[in-house]
Amino acid sequence: MKIYTKTGDTGTTALYGGTRVSKHHIRIESYGTVDELNSHIGLIRDQEINPLYKEVLVEIQDRLFTVGAILATPPEDEKLKSGERRLKNLGILESDVEYLEKEMDTMDESLPVMTHFVLPGGHTTVSHCHIARCVCRRAERLAVHLNDIEPTEELVIMYLNRLSDYLFVLARKLTHDLNANEVQWIPRK
Repeated sequence: MKIYTKTGDTGTTALYGGTRVSKHHIRIESYGTVDELNSHIGLIRDQEINPLYKEVLVEIQDRLFTVGAILATPPEDEKLKSGERRLKNLGILESDVEYLEKEMDTMDESLPVMTHFVLPGGHTTVSHCHIARCVCRRAERLAVHLNDIEPTEELVIMYLNRLSDYLFVLARKLTHDLNANEVQWIPRK
């Protein structure tokens, strides 16, 4: 199978199911941003971090492929709705959201209480987490925008929301683990 198909040379691409849309369609922007997020998470995973965090990040990357597949599936495709061509076991579950919450709670137990916003940075690995968090928030905003136009699975939006929180807590935990300086944001008076 060749990587290039030449079918996108005119500025369109196929959704799951075959419907062709412009490459700037909100659905493409949504799952393209999820793909970008997945790449940033891979970059975090490539850093020298606790192997447990790497395992969690692999699970997250797997879930993000599912999120991308859901976002790439147009709701009007009857064949997909009926399950005839639906990917097997495709879906985000409440347990996926709960998994992120559990991981955040575990990390939070060893962190000092947050009394101020923190400035992103302090260590390259921490900065990668903050960049991924920002891309995740953008993916969430795009998924919400898509949902305003065409129905989207609610759990996808919830998962992206919780994932951005997870990435923030992971950034704080890595700051702590790496003995980096967490700089508080203190507004000028």
